[in-house]
Amino acid sequence: MQAYDAVIIGAGHNGLVCASYLLKAGYSVLLLEKRSVPGGAATTEECLPEEAPGFKFNLCAIDHEFIHLGPVVEELELTKYGLEYLFCDPVAFCPHPDGKYFLGHRSIEKTCAEIARYSPRDAEKYAEFTNYWQRVTKAITPIFNAPPKSLLDVAGNYGLKNLQDLFSLLGGVDKTLDFIRTMITSPEDILNEWFDSEFVKAPLARLAAEMGAPPSQKTLAIGAMMMSMRHNPGMARPRGGTGALVQSLLKLVKSKGGEVLCDQQVEKVLIDDGRAVGVRVAGGKEYRANKAVISNIDAKRLFLRMVEPTDLDTANPNLRERLDRRIVNNNETILKIDCALSEAPRFEAYDHKDEYLIGSVLIADSVRQVEKSHALAQMGEIADEDPSMYVDVPTMLDPSMAPDGKHTMWIEFFAPYNIAGAEGTGLNGTGWTDELKNKVADRVIDKLTEYAPNVKKSVIARRVESPAELGERLGAYKGNYYHIDMTLDQMIFFRPLPEIANYKTPIKNLYLTGAGTHPGGSISGMPGRNCARVLLSSQQPFSQRFKDAGDSLMSVFKNT
Repeated sequence: MQAYDAVIIGAGHNGLVCASYLLKAGYSVLLLEKRSVPGGAATTEECLPEEAPGFKFNLCAIDHEFIHLGPVVEELELTKYGLEYLFCDPVAFCPHPDGKYFLGHRSIEKTCAEIARYSPRDAEKYAEFTNYWQRVTKAITPIFNAPPKSLLDVAGNYGLKNLQDLFSLLGGVDKTLDFIRTMITSPEDILNEWFDSEFVKAPLARLAAEMGAPPSQKTLAIGAMMMSMRHNPGMARPRGGTGALVQSLLKLVKSKGGEVLCDQQVEKVLIDDGRAVGVRVAGGKEYRANKAVISNIDAKRLFLRMVEPTDLDTANPNLRERLDRRIVNNNETILKIDCALSEAPRFEAYDHKDEYLIGSVLIADSVRQVEKSHALAQMGEIADEDPSMYVDVPTMLDPSMAPDGKHTMWIEFFAPYNIAGAEGTGLNGTGWTDELKNKVADRVIDKLTEYAPNVKKSVIARRVESPAELGERLGAYKGNYYHIDMTLDQMIFFRPLPEIANYKTPIKNLYLTGAGTHPGGSISGMPGRNCARVLLSSQQPFSQRFKDAGDSLMSVFKNT
């Protein structure tokens, strides 16, 4: 049996980040990836090689904001390994049926000037709204960059500026109570509190719903900060696509002696006397882990499929039922459409400018339309009668991803994983078939063509991935690329459950990382970094904790 200090299940970006920190600490690391391509939800692939050679597509993640709230890129020196971020400006374009449009620039002032053409009041409120959510972001970012139960790490991340933002939100009893009230309400309630105009509220609701729930969802108010993050720290894409982040991490891992093996489906975590000692892959080969087995996949699949029931029950007799019944996935995921285009979309009725396509195009006619798109998906229904969607044309910012003069288009349409009334049919019994997914994609393209009339005729080829196919490709439970829902009851020290929220599990030497752990899904690398720090601390409790305490103290002085 080949032996390593750490064996990581899954070579998604968090697994690679975790491996990078461990390798830098001198550990030997092996990553096992079930696909033939590493990267998980962060890949860029030529997925239409015959119909559209030379077109590169981001098959899941595309717009990066959260990674710029943490130190991963700087600490791992990923620019040395080829990573280059291109920042979007403008960051969002949303055409409205009444002829108005929302154009969000990276500059708050320019964005407000755009809004003021239609509503001076909403322009003024937008500046206040953005300021509020940027203070929230700065106040809570130190929590993102630390294990949720490590008070020393969390405290050490707070510099003077973070504390000032925190106290501006919590100064006094009334302010504190109002902040708590805000956090447990819904994005829709917040948007109605701040704004009058539908052309402003609808795209902000659509971005808030990127958390994977309708804008009316209580406890999901944090989604309202999504637009403010596009102003600061900004929205960016790696040159060459999201997969370029993965490629830089792979170069780092391999330069430090780490190994990445693809086409290796882990089937079993090997447990000996309550301790994880390795894994077994399909075909029977085993790999030994002397210090840790780290799972980059969701906790449900790990414990309920890869760990022997007796081993789990011995470690914690209640965990099996809690994993099965307590963790919530609301049945909402995405139908993904990738198109090779002969020309970029043109929004002629909106005084088209190519800059509209630099950031995201949000087809969000109203908050109600966005609400139906998510609420119906949760109920198992497909909201394709009047589709809302999220569209990117990444080649407007990065022409290298398509042949000269050609473009790619990325479309995200929220849809149910299991279709009500179609149980037991289609792929994996979800109800999804090739015929159905293409019918839905046709309707989505038709809707987009209402705004950009040249879209349909410009499609050279397309790839449509149903929620069932996306879930199978990513190995995501019910197609949930966040692993579990991002509502407040499943965040921070509740993610995925309180007893396994600090990356450790009741089985010694078995650790969790990835989107299903704190601080959650998106491209950030934070779960990978935090998990590595917990493992290093547990292996060298005194020296590592002393070093971390010193680093935390130095961080406070550095940030003041």
